[in-house]
Amino acid sequence: MESRNRKDRKVFVEEPEELDERIVDIARVAKVVKGGRTFHFRVVAVVGDNKGQVGMGIGKARTVPDAIAKATDRARRDMHPIAMVGSTIPHNIEGVCGGARIFMRPATPGTGVIAGGGVRAVLGAAGIHDVLTKSLGSSTKVNVVQATMQALNALRNAKDVAAERGKAVEEVMPFWERGAA
Repeated sequence: MESRNRKDRKVFVEEPEELDERIVDIARVAKVVKGGRTFHFRVVAVVGDNKGQVGMGIGKARTVPDAIAKATDRARRDMHPIAMVGSTIPHNIEGVCGGARIFMRPATPGTGVIAGGGVRAVLGAAGIHDVLTKSLGSSTKVNVVQATMQALNALRNAKDVAAERGKAVEEVMPFWERGAA
C-alpha cells in the first residue's frame, strides 16, 4: 500500500485570471448631518478580461482604498459577456442613462477606439479595439459609464437574430460581411 503523506500530495494552485481593472472616477461626496458634513469617496471602476466580458461597479467608503476595493469587487461580480464581431461591435447602438447618451458604431480594423473618458475605459476593458463613439448630453462620469454598459448589453449577434426571425444568418448580416462568412 502506498504512503499517503501530506508531502506526497501535489499542491493545486489556481492561477488567477488576468483582469483589466480601470478606475474611471474618484469623487469626494458629502452628507450633511447635524454636526456638519461627513465626507466619503465614491469610486467608479470597470473590470474586463479584454476578450468580451466587462462589468462596472460603484463603491463608497470613508477612504479611497476601501472605496476602490468595493468598486472593483462589485465590477467583478457584475461581469458578463457582450456581443463582438472580431475587434468591433456587430451594429450601431445607442445607450441612455439619465441625461447621458452614447452612440456607438462599428469600425474597420485599424481604426482604433474613437472615444473619450469613461467610454474608452469600458470599451478597452471589454477588448473592443475598433469603434466610433459619440457622447451627447450629460458628461457625468457615472451616467456615461452606465449608458455605455447599457448599450453594450443591448448588442446582439447575427446568429441570435437569425434564429429569432427564422432566417439564414447571411440574410441578417450586413451586405459587406455576407461574402466573408
